[in-house]
Amino acid sequence: MKPIIKKSLSINACLTMAEAAMKKAVDLNIKISITFVDESGILKAFYRMDHSPLVTVDASRKKAITAVGYGIPSGESWYSFIKEDPILFHGVQQFKDFILLGGGSPIKDEEETIGAIGISGGHYKQDEECVNAAIVAYNSLNN
Repeated sequence: MKPIIKKSLSINACLTMAEAAMKKAVDLNIKISITFVDESGILKAFYRMDHSPLVTVDASRKKAITAVGYGIPSGESWYSFIKEDPILFHGVQQFKDFILLGGGSPIKDEEETIGAIGISGGHYKQDEECVNAAIVAYNSLNN
């Protein structure tokens, strides 16, 4: 029997992405918390800007776990998937650590999910802008 070999998010990638996300947050004049989880949903790294609201700590964690769980971003992607199914819409929100807010995204190496990022601190659209800045920084590491 062969072992399962998985790629995983590196701490250096987390740092690069966090720096890009925080730079974007400064541009947007918001204070954010950033959670990174590995491919299994286990905490990899956490950053909290000075004066980031306390609620952002748990919200960023839930966004990352939601994104890694099915390999799709939290927020719009999930909403469009469940909005026409009332049982699924209400049921999925009972999952532990699930959140239906934008600001979470899987991090992929080619097609393989190697972790996820969750950001909270502004309106979810601003959080998504910070996530996008982080993903662009990650992609620049690999090109």
